[in-house]
Amino acid sequence: MEQHTNMPGARFVDPKVLGRIGNLELLARTVVEGFINGLHRAPFFGASIDFAEHRGYVAGDDIRRVDWRLYARTDRYYVKQYEADTNTNLSILLDISRSMQFASRGVSKLDYASYVGACLAYLAQRQRDRVGMISFDQDIVSHVPPSAKHFNVVLHTLDRARAERSGNLAVPLNKMAEHFKRRGILVLISDFYEEPESILEAINPLKFLGNDLIVFHVLDEAELNFGYEDASSFEDLESGEQVPVVPESLVKEYRAMITAHIEALTTKFSEHRIDYTVLNTSEPLDRALFSYLSSRERLMRVR
Repeated sequence: MEQHTNMPGARFVDPKVLGRIGNLELLARTVVEGFINGLHRAPFFGASIDFAEHRGYVAGDDIRRVDWRLYARTDRYYVKQYEADTNTNLSILLDISRSMQFASRGVSKLDYASYVGACLAYLAQRQRDRVGMISFDQDIVSHVPPSAKHFNVVLHTLDRARAERSGNLAVPLNKMAEHFKRRGILVLISDFYEEPESILEAINPLKFLGNDLIVFHVLDEAELNFGYEDASSFEDLESGEQVPVVPESLVKEYRAMITAHIEALTTKFSEHRIDYTVLNTSEPLDRALFSYLSSRERLMRVR
């Protein structure tokens, strides 16, 4: 996977550094504020990235809502966004099945996914969105309904998440559909240890309700590249089965298989207009934040 260290704020978000912070709120604040400062300096966003506060003026907007003080500073017209115009429900759907505990080195997939969830929750609070979360494995494990007051509850739930049981996307995602009658943004974070067709079938009930889906596929660097050299036994974290493997004979076959899996998911999610991003646990978190913000901007524009 290509490292996106040239993205704004990358130096703030190295997962190895983050793993030593130990406090999710401090971690999220460090990552998000560093990232946003980078965005403010980035020419492709310009002065308009005040998140929930402003958007560019377009013909037909009420001229009384133009921010004239901002115009005086930037010589460009921006319209004040009121909370009712922009805030939405953001729910983080976190896979905590047993395979998520895997870590070849550095942070586990679950830790990395929790960092992403904490950063999105912090960003949601900053944008005055209502934030909630659901953790799941073969069933729903914890549920925090979206609320403007639930940031700390979400962080606490993320902090307590443990990957202990095997997973099954269909059962919990089907049950989740009951919780999301009100349209919102759902961010699904998983390592997707199932066939692409099964994954799409499991996700469909959420999509049919009119929710906007953003999907993060979290994988360890070893899962992406299979950089093992010595013959040894590998354990299936979902079933506990031990499998003897000679890496040299398997590496090409494995890489072709993981590439085909990602390509199939990319195609299927694209067909269903679901934003899909692969995250490597050895890479900085800016890729996730940048992908989320780009997706959210597009989703809000479509509504």
